[in-house]
Amino acid sequence: MSWPVRGPRGFTLIEVLLATALLVGGLALAFATVRSALAITQRGERMAAHNERMRAVEGFLRRRLTMAMPTATTPPDPTREPVYFLGQPQQLLFVSDLPGYLGRGGPYVHDLQVRGSGDAQRLELALTLVQNGEQIPEDPPRAPEVLADGLRAVRFQYRGIDPRNGKLGDWQDRWEDTRRLPSLVWISVTPRQGPPWPPMVAALAQAQGQTRGLQR
Repeated sequence: MSWPVRGPRGFTLIEVLLATALLVGGLALAFATVRSALAITQRGERMAAHNERMRAVEGFLRRRLTMAMPTATTPPDPTREPVYFLGQPQQLLFVSDLPGYLGRGGPYVHDLQVRGSGDAQRLELALTLVQNGEQIPEDPPRAPEVLADGLRAVRFQYRGIDPRNGKLGDWQDRWEDTRRLPSLVWISVTPRQGPPWPPMVAALAQAQGQTRGLQR
């Protein structure tokens, strides 16, 4: 008596569905892993770009403020006090040398202002060549440079010698003496997203002689 020879056994429908479900689950897990890794990479790149931009802006402003000069930003006028430095909560006006690769070189009026409101503030810098207090606009006009945007808050403060006692005074939101440079300028920036920038404190070289040997 001979037994019938059976062919290879195929997969049942349940086995096919189970294998398909396992394959779909594995692909979904792999896709989620790749997507998570991509999101982490993009977040890291954004953070690196943010930090690089922050360091570049802070370094540029620190150098310009450190080199600020007691030079009038306005033409001589016997009827008005000359403005060597204007310090407001959201505006800075001073004269400092500008490297040749950023302009013509030499002294430029630096007008640093906060524009916008709410979570859409931006930090702009307008540069104008100055000679003997006379501002010389460029042709065509030079548009203000946007140093940083997407900001929630920007604040400037100033500290200088108190003429009443010859010592460094307290931090002020306004620098009232436009004929004299402050000793220190403090800038804080809070972006709309991410942590606040580390506060920047710049010591103005032309005013350092006034602060040596004085107690804080």
